[in-house]
Amino acid sequence: MRLSAAAVLGLLLAACGQDGGAPGSVPEPGSTGEAPQTTGASTDAGSSTDAPETSEGSSSSGEVEDASSTGDERAEVTPWTWELPPGFPTPVVPEDNPMTVEGVELGRHLFYDTRLSVDGTFACSTCHDPALAFSDGRALGEGVTGEIHTRGSMSLANVAYAGTLAWANPELTDLESHALVPMLGTEPVEMGLVDEADLVARIEDEPRYAELFAAAYPGDPAPMSLAHVTEALASFQRSLISGRAPFDRWFFEGDEEAVSDAVKRGWDLFNVPGECTYCHFGFNFSTATYFEGMLERPYEFQNTALYNEDGQGAYPTGNEGLYAFTGEPTDMGAFKPPTLRNIAVTAPYMHDGSIETLEEIVEHYSTGGRVDSPIAHHQMRTFSLKDDELADMVAFLESLTDEAFLSDPAHGDPWP
Repeated sequence: MRLSAAAVLGLLLAACGQDGGAPGSVPEPGSTGEAPQTTGASTDAGSSTDAPETSEGSSSSGEVEDASSTGDERAEVTPWTWELPPGFPTPVVPEDNPMTVEGVELGRHLFYDTRLSVDGTFACSTCHDPALAFSDGRALGEGVTGEIHTRGSMSLANVAYAGTLAWANPELTDLESHALVPMLGTEPVEMGLVDEADLVARIEDEPRYAELFAAAYPGDPAPMSLAHVTEALASFQRSLISGRAPFDRWFFEGDEEAVSDAVKRGWDLFNVPGECTYCHFGFNFSTATYFEGMLERPYEFQNTALYNEDGQGAYPTGNEGLYAFTGEPTDMGAFKPPTLRNIAVTAPYMHDGSIETLEEIVEHYSTGGRVDSPIAHHQMRTFSLKDDELADMVAFLESLTDEAFLSDPAHGDPWP
């Protein structure tokens, strides 16, 4: 039951693009954001995480047009060349933050720098460890002050393809604005910085940054700014492409020896009777996937029957999902379907880490959820699995682990 790569992409375009549209209740522009409040953000980067979405677009080849023909500040930078796995389309890249080699390298240094936190102990990588597919192994995130958050840290693998960011924020759609959340956010506090001046003061005396910022933004006489920090972090995160797991070598490249018979059986079960592809479809195993050529951004959020606190489907206070934005009762407990890539290393699972193992995940969905809920997604229905079939489905999920991605030195810590 294996589709060709072309067929997969064609189906994904139909499911998420022109034919699919934006389902459910999406808030009008300007509604209250889920992202933590921020202070002191520069006007270039946006003063809050509800900043307007950046303009989007990139060349079909995935390379940035040589800026020398336009005379802008990127004239001396090196365009990024996408080295995409088989079956992967080109990510969408904002026109005002094109991918460059220098920008990605600056972003990598910033991502691992603990100076970007209030007490010098936290970096982006503290909650996004490359060995865990850029997640952190915790049920719930923890900030620099020790405050425990209401949700877990999501994997950053293939975040370049995310239609929306975070677990349930339909307004947060670009990585540049998203970078402000952990640095400057106050509800909850993550890294605890105050404003742009606070950030710059912490890194301006590092000699390596003088070179890296100048290389990434050669036309800017004062390149060390919050706007460029968020741009560089976004560029590095867009470079985190994962798609060379054993499953890929079998499914996309035709290597029959790449996976076991159990994986192949598990893939069949994932499709039928599981019908898991209703939410975990395509090359990224998520219907919340966005890429170049799609006519509309997908807004995908589903209630997976984890809670029903009042008989009407209520979720715990502070974790109501999409409902927090729309106020629509049917949006209660609706969260984004994350990518399943590298899922074997991103436990515990669900938005609140309330499911610990892959076996429990499969059981959760095969039994139609943890509770009966009148507003659960219509695909939350029971299907029968024998013990060996459950093991086969787990084997399939484990085959999505991209070991080369988890240990790629190009994504690693550059600091001594």
